[in-house]
Amino acid sequence: MENFLLIFILLIFGIIIKPLKLFPDNAAHVLNLFVIYVPLPALVLLNIPKLSFSRELIIPVLLPWVMILLSVILIIILSKVFSWRRSITGGLLLVVPLGNTSFLGIPMIKAFFGESHIPYAILYDQFGSFLALATYGSIVLALYGSSKKPGIMDIVKRVVYFPPFISLILALILRFWTYPPIAVSVLQMASQTLVPVVMFAVGLQISFRLPRSVVSPMIWGLLIKLVLAPLAALAICSALGIFTAPAKVSIFEAGMGPMITAGALAIIADLEPELMASMVGLGIALSFLTLPVLFRFM
Repeated sequence: MENFLLIFILLIFGIIIKPLKLFPDNAAHVLNLFVIYVPLPALVLLNIPKLSFSRELIIPVLLPWVMILLSVILIIILSKVFSWRRSITGGLLLVVPLGNTSFLGIPMIKAFFGESHIPYAILYDQFGSFLALATYGSIVLALYGSSKKPGIMDIVKRVVYFPPFISLILALILRFWTYPPIAVSVLQMASQTLVPVVMFAVGLQISFRLPRSVVSPMIWGLLIKLVLAPLAALAICSALGIFTAPAKVSIFEAGMGPMITAGALAIIADLEPELMASMVGLGIALSFLTLPVLFRFM
């Protein structure tokens, strides 16, 4: 509970600081880059070697793709029913299927489940959310966005050159070796900066603008992301009789708010920028209410 309270305080601190203009406009972007290049790779290198590989780990790898497929089907159906603009459909196809499973997910997993469960969250994020952003996300942007259509090599480069993914491959290679004490100390110090930096950065990025024209798509999008997706994940695992630690973490990750990076890409592609900003901002804020409820169901 103390960890959850700390996360909430850091988030509120970022929200309060934002209108005071004490930091440059690109402060959140710089902090996000720091997280991607320093604490997140360190966390991966520290925790992945602790994994005992078994069939249980299939769940964190496959479940995010099932959630993506479910979200896509629901959005396309709703788009037909409500005759949403093409830009609304494209934007929702980016931010609803892709969750904030790293920046928000890892601190939340640590707060609710403990540090021992972080490796499962990393698997869900790297083989699910991030890989989907690089592949599925690129396809959505190519079909709906105004940006340049990415080629196969562009997608491959996004995956291969992403620092946490490089760390993941390195950690898998090094899992049979013991790190020297100095390396462990450096990695621990670097990884400990993740939660305070990322939650402050998230606070700086939250937007609560609510244009009337996008209220309905936003409500449906958040309903799918925060309620229907985790309930579907819970139902799938229950039907299969799987209640392992990796499964519980995967269900919890399925309930994270929309991915900040996906929202940023949608905004850059001019896919209803105000809707995307509101989806990400409110999604993160509402996660602090929905995740504790989801945790009680498990």
